[in-house]
Amino acid sequence: MRAFTQHKGIVAPMDRSNVDTDMIIPKQFLKSIKRTGFGPNLFDELRYLDEGKPDQDCSQRPLNPDFVLNQPRYQRASVLLARRNFGCGSSREHAPWALEDFGFRVIIAPSFADIFYNNCFKNGILPIKVSADERDALLADAADSENPELSIDLVSQTISRPNGVEISFEIDPFRKQCLLDGLDDIGLTFEKETSISQFEAGRKTDMPWL
Repeated sequence: MRAFTQHKGIVAPMDRSNVDTDMIIPKQFLKSIKRTGFGPNLFDELRYLDEGKPDQDCSQRPLNPDFVLNQPRYQRASVLLARRNFGCGSSREHAPWALEDFGFRVIIAPSFADIFYNNCFKNGILPIKVSADERDALLADAADSENPELSIDLVSQTISRPNGVEISFEIDPFRKQCLLDGLDDIGLTFEKETSISQFEAGRKTDMPWL
């Protein structure tokens, strides 16, 4: 998992609430467990005008010109700004996989579905909770600014707006450290590899019948 310390990127405003995981990555694309290759089908039903199929060449599909990620100024976005209850619905981990594969490192919203929120941290994405007023200010920045970029500093826990105003955010200290160190659940386990090996060796000595 990639470590996260600071990030500066274009922010794409997704001005809707209750974006569920089936909208993030539709069910027909869930067959693979490789964690990569899902980016072209992120928000598939919103991005394209036809019905998406697995293993389809998305470069030849008709785009929905009204969808935010198809607009030229947001096509290289790496920060997604949404409304409340982002990531609701089923618990599919493919949702953060698709977001990360597209290039998103940060998701900002007033609230998230709990399982999606936890899965983001496990996949190197920083989900940030802000107030409704702060969200509205950021939406205005993304819509009005000629250069809709935000700077996020995980160490100081701040979002820097284009006008220089900073927004502070809260994050669990353990999750923060895991992101700073680039450690997912598997990485955390490997951090204790020596202790695990010592335990297994001792158990073989103490309980040879196992």
